[in-house]
Amino acid sequence: MYEITGSTTLTALLGSPVKHSISPMMHNESFRLLNLDYSYLAFDVSPSDLKSVVDAFKIMNVRGYNLTMPHKNMIIDYLDEISDASKMSMSVNTVLYDGDKLYGTTTDGIGFWQAMHYSGFDLNNSVVTILGFGGAAKAIIAQGALDGAKSIRVFKRKNSTFDEASKMIANIANNSCANVSIHDLNDLNELKSSIKSSDILINATSVGMSPNDNECLIPDKNFFHKDLFVSDIIYSPSKTRLIQMAQEAGCRYANGLYMLLYQGAASFKIWTGQDMPVDIIKEKYFDKGD
Repeated sequence: MYEITGSTTLTALLGSPVKHSISPMMHNESFRLLNLDYSYLAFDVSPSDLKSVVDAFKIMNVRGYNLTMPHKNMIIDYLDEISDASKMSMSVNTVLYDGDKLYGTTTDGIGFWQAMHYSGFDLNNSVVTILGFGGAAKAIIAQGALDGAKSIRVFKRKNSTFDEASKMIANIANNSCANVSIHDLNDLNELKSSIKSSDILINATSVGMSPNDNECLIPDKNFFHKDLFVSDIIYSPSKTRLIQMAQEAGCRYANGLYMLLYQGAASFKIWTGQDMPVDIIKEKYFDKGD
């Protein structure tokens, strides 16, 4: 462990829960390898306390931080400027403080699709079914639409935010060449039909995350087909119920570990101006088998 000094620069993760995250290990090891006087800590912060923490971080001159569930949308209200990708997705997972302004962007979409490329999935001209419309989902959808997906079908619960989500989906569609549409998550017949004609199914919700390992939005493996790629952005547990069903159905699959790696590398570059030693970090923390 490297030493904390009187001039150590603080970076952090804000979310709830956060105790499962490997981001502190990934970033702190990268700081050590590059001999950077930085440190990264994880803080469990409730939505009601987010503004207070943001204000405190400004006073403390915290260099930057990541946001995870449930803060990726609400953080925007407290920022001075956001990137075009964040404007399209209305999601921020990375904040940079330069001593004057708070700047927010999202590296989730870039990280996710880099991870899928690494796992052997070709986004170009593909048909995507995605579950959920939270911060990570919006970033994945926006980046996928910009980077070559043919069609993206979003399945979301038909609740009080459905109309607002429909407007955001229309905005993404209007600013890309992809056919992007939104559907009721509770319509299992439509969901099954969509999955059957898709190249990839993505769970971008928290359903299935520890400690609720047995939960799954897909009723059974009959929703899948053998050529389907199944991805879950959750990585704790490493095999959610969704991933287990995909494995039983003979589908290719991936959890959210590599998404975490690549979005983290992008955040690291924003804060430090240096490239994360991805190959070393990947071997040490990510390539540990099933």
